[in-house]
Amino acid sequence: MSGEVRYERSGNAAVLTIDRPERRNAIDAAAARSLRQGFDAFEADAGARVLVLTGAGGEAFCAGADLKALDLDVDDPAGPEGFTRLTPSKPAIAAIDGWCLAGGLELALWCDLRIATPGSTFGFFERRWGVPLVDGGTQRLPRLLGLGRAMELILTGRPVDAEEAHRIGLVNEIAPPGEHLSRALDLAERIAAFPQETMLADRRAAIEGFDLPLADGLVLEHQLGRETLDVAVTGAARFAAGEGRHGEGV
Repeated sequence: MSGEVRYERSGNAAVLTIDRPERRNAIDAAAARSLRQGFDAFEADAGARVLVLTGAGGEAFCAGADLKALDLDVDDPAGPEGFTRLTPSKPAIAAIDGWCLAGGLELALWCDLRIATPGSTFGFFERRWGVPLVDGGTQRLPRLLGLGRAMELILTGRPVDAEEAHRIGLVNEIAPPGEHLSRALDLAERIAAFPQETMLADRRAAIEGFDLPLADGLVLEHQLGRETLDVAVTGAARFAAGEGRHGEGV
């Protein structure tokens, strides 16, 4: 991948950094290709249990598509910004500092969890330029916030500060200034420490079952849960032996 996107390992996490601070980490075709390469590297890296997606420079997580380039492929089956039409097999966390706009917000929504600093700002600012949401925003935001709240943000393109983003559930946590990445890495290690088979099965059941009728979702949960019962038996034995009492290890 190009120097504009870096893939690095930090413990059990893979850190994928958009490094175009001079363009507020906006995505052009080359950066999109590098993001896809980073996604593929994460999927192939058995030691990387969580992906942390972030932006370099301190001014922006990502300002979306580079409107000075306008060379993204909207017909790419994986998504214009590299991987936004794909679902990772392992958890992903967005570590956000500064502007998280347009396609950058869609990248953040692609992640399972989002951690932001107090100075971060979110919004579909492309609304004012007539640029459509084509990286999953119209689908993921309603699933996250509910249709009414999501529709307001999609239609108005208004800015949302970190406090409001946290209040409405767009952001899971507000980290102290400058600590978004370290907090995301701490959370990644916590997730990585759990027995992976059951955690990943539960994640898959939640994602794939979200749009199913309840009865079908329960069938899916049952099927995936059955596949990890051996892990459950082992874990129950550890608890019975005294491990993890009083919330230890959570």
